[in-house]
Amino acid sequence: MIIKQHYHALVLAFQFLTRIPVYRVFSIANTMPCSQVAGKALLYYPVVGAVIGGCLIILPVMLSYFELAVSAQMQAGAVLALWVWITGGLHLDGLADSADAWLGGFGDKQRTLDLMKDPTCGPSAVVVLILVLLLKWLALSEVILHAQGASPVLWLAVVWVPVLARLQGMLLVVHTSYVRAQGLGTQLKNKAQAKWVWVWVLSLSGVMMYQNLWLSLAILMTIGLGYALMRRVMMLRINGWTGDTAGASIEISELLVLLVLPIYWSVP
Repeated sequence: MIIKQHYHALVLAFQFLTRIPVYRVFSIANTMPCSQVAGKALLYYPVVGAVIGGCLIILPVMLSYFELAVSAQMQAGAVLALWVWITGGLHLDGLADSADAWLGGFGDKQRTLDLMKDPTCGPSAVVVLILVLLLKWLALSEVILHAQGASPVLWLAVVWVPVLARLQGMLLVVHTSYVRAQGLGTQLKNKAQAKWVWVWVLSLSGVMMYQNLWLSLAILMTIGLGYALMRRVMMLRINGWTGDTAGASIEISELLVLLVLPIYWSVP
């Protein structure tokens, strides 16, 4: 029974966080999950991140292997388009809603929460989305340019980007109050197993530092400071997290890790 719950939770994590059609392959994806399964799905977010990261590096790795002359900018554009498609723009939607709510909420908690529910997209959301996607594209271009012809291990750094961002999302859910009285967040928050989240943190940190100590320390410090700042901002404004702010934190964490890579490699 426990194994079946974890199996369902893994499938549910992919079903919620990606556009991968798991319902066509796994019949259990078509069954309604119980609250225990919904809570356990949180623990598989880094696994989903690893699959997303693996999909992102397929194109540039293949082009590099066959020595095809495609510019880094074009490769980065294709990778970014795949990135948005495979996640269904889920976290970008949260980022857009959070941007509108934060700038239009004027410091008021209830107005901020109400604006997050508004389906329309304001100018603040458009500007933030453009900036985040532009910076991601620029960072990806630099990463691909640097990794071409280099050790294949460097491509693993790209895989860590979506993994660590979703790990940050796990920490946020487990260690921060959920704002709304009802919703998916109540199931994640109530059923999440905090000890296993820290197992993920320690395990992934150890593997990263074994691969590259100084780069890993730079990434972990950056994403740690980003997490602490984003959590503080959420607590000050709305006293917790919502699905939109969690999605926004994942997008920002991905951007922070991506920016660390070319900056680190440019240091002599």
